[in-house]
Amino acid sequence: MTVSQMPVEEGAEKKGGKKKLLMILVLVVALAAAGWFFFLKPGGDEAEAAEAPVAGEVVPLEATQVNLAGGHYLRIGIALQLVEGAHELDGSMAMDSMISTFSNRQLNEVVNAKSREALRKKLVEVVDHRYHGEVMDVYFTEFVTQ
Repeated sequence: MTVSQMPVEEGAEKKGGKKKLLMILVLVVALAAAGWFFFLKPGGDEAEAAEAPVAGEVVPLEATQVNLAGGHYLRIGIALQLVEGAHELDGSMAMDSMISTFSNRQLNEVVNAKSREALRKKLVEVVDHRYHGEVMDVYFTEFVTQ
């Protein structure tokens, strides 16, 4: 059995060459775009630092008692760190969030430093959301358990 080669058409060879050229061109454009994005994009870290909120006024709220599990209670006071230029705000939503976050927790959960910090961070997230970004942090001003 003999194998004979079929003649290659010139059009098919040119078409394959155009495909290769097009693929190389697309690859070069993609690499150039990636290089610009990672190395030359204006604003990088400087823009993020400029957008970071600036601390404004600290607003202390009146301390309140919260019922814990097992008949214990927590007397807790907080202060809200506002962003610079924040509007005057009513502390009732922050107090409601604090009560919801700490109510019915186990005593060992609120006296443990790691658990307490996790609860504080959760409170910061909730308060920040409820005040539409005008509160950047929450500080404990009073924290007494019994």
